[in-house]
Amino acid sequence: MLRVKVSFYYHYGVCVDEDRVVQFGLPDNVSTPTEQIAVIETDMAAFAGDGIPETAVLTFAERRRRLSPKKTVEAARARLGETGYHIFRNNCEHFAHACVFGEATSPFVDDVRESLRKKLQK
Repeated sequence: MLRVKVSFYYHYGVCVDEDRVVQFGLPDNVSTPTEQIAVIETDMAAFAGDGIPETAVLTFAERRRRLSPKKTVEAARARLGETGYHIFRNNCEHFAHACVFGEATSPFVDDVRESLRKKLQK
C-alpha cells in the first residue's frame, strides 16, 4: 500500500510491480466528476503527481491480518475499471484497504466523522 500527500489528505494506491500502481482515480480528483473516477493502473510518476510516494508502515496486528502480496495485487487488478467513487463511502483509501486487508475502511474518514460528532455534541 502506497500513499502520497495531496494538500491536507493522502491519496492511496497499491503497488503492483516495480513502477506500476493501481489506484482509485488520480491524486487530485477535485475537478473530476465522480462518475468519471475509476480504478486505473498507472506508472509511479502518475500516482505521485507532485508528491513523494510513501509505503504504508503497518502495525504488527495489521501485518498479521493483511493478505499476501500476490492476493493484494490480484484484488487490485480485479477492480480495474470499477467506478462508484464516493468521498465518504468508497474512496482511494477504502480501495487500498480492501485490497490489502480484505475490508474497505478509511481511517481518515472515520477520524473526520468522529471529530464532527464531537463538535456537534458540544
